[in-house]
Amino acid sequence: MNDPVFQELTRALNMRPAGAPPVRFWLRDDDAVTPTAALEHLLALTEAHDVPLTLAVIPAFSDAALAARLRRCAGVCVAVHGWSHQNHAPMEEKKQELGAHRPVAIVLEELARGRAELLSRHGDQLLPVLVPPWNRIAPEVLEGLAPLGYLGVSVFGAERDDCPVRMVNTHIDVIDWRGTRGGRSEADLLAEIVPRIVRGQDIGVLTHHLVHDAAVWQFLERLFATTAGHPACRWVGLAELLNGAS
Repeated sequence: MNDPVFQELTRALNMRPAGAPPVRFWLRDDDAVTPTAALEHLLALTEAHDVPLTLAVIPAFSDAALAARLRRCAGVCVAVHGWSHQNHAPMEEKKQELGAHRPVAIVLEELARGRAELLSRHGDQLLPVLVPPWNRIAPEVLEGLAPLGYLGVSVFGAERDDCPVRMVNTHIDVIDWRGTRGGRSEADLLAEIVPRIVRGQDIGVLTHHLVHDAAVWQFLERLFATTAGHPACRWVGLAELLNGAS
C-alpha cells in the first residue's frame, strides 16, 4: 500500500523487535439487534480478512433472525449490550443505562435477564461479557456482575487493575461522535494506533455498523488488508483476551 498514512502503520509493524510477541488487535461492534445490510457488509468484510468479531447485542430488541444469521458465522461471538440501551440519566448528565440512577437490584435483574435471553438464542456464541451502553457503568453495578455469571466487562479506554471482573477494553473509536458523527480521519486513527503498536499494547477497535459512512468502511478495509497476515500482529477473538492468554 503506497498511501503514506498506512505506510506509517506498516513501518511500525516492521520495526517490532525480533522475537517480540505479535501485537493483538480485536474488534468490537455495538448495537446489533437484527440482520441489516450494514451488518452484512461488516460480516463480509471481517470474513474476507479472517478477523474475529465481537457483536455487542441489545437483548431487549434482538431477534431470532439475528441469532440464525450469526450461527453461520464461525468467527463471531456475542456479548451482552446492557438490556435495552435506554438512557436513565437526567439531561444534564451523560447518557447511561447502567448508572446509579435506579436501584442497583433493578439494574442487575435486567442484566441477568439479558444474559439469559441471549444465551437461549446464541448458545455457545455468547461470552459472559457485559458491554455497557455508552461505555458507562456505576461501580455498584460493576461489583454485582460476577454473581450473575459475568466474567468480563468491556468499555472504552484504559483498563483498570482493580476491576472485580476481567476488563477487556476498546481503545480506538472510528466514529467522530462529538463532531461530524461520521468517520474519523485515517490520519487521526492511525496516530492512536501506531503508538500502541510501538509499545506492544493490545488494540481494541470499536465500531457501530449501523452508522458507518463510506469513510469508516474504507478505513476498516484498509486496516484489515494491512494488518491481517502481518507477522508482527494478529487479530484475536474476545475469548482469548478474556482468558488472559497471550
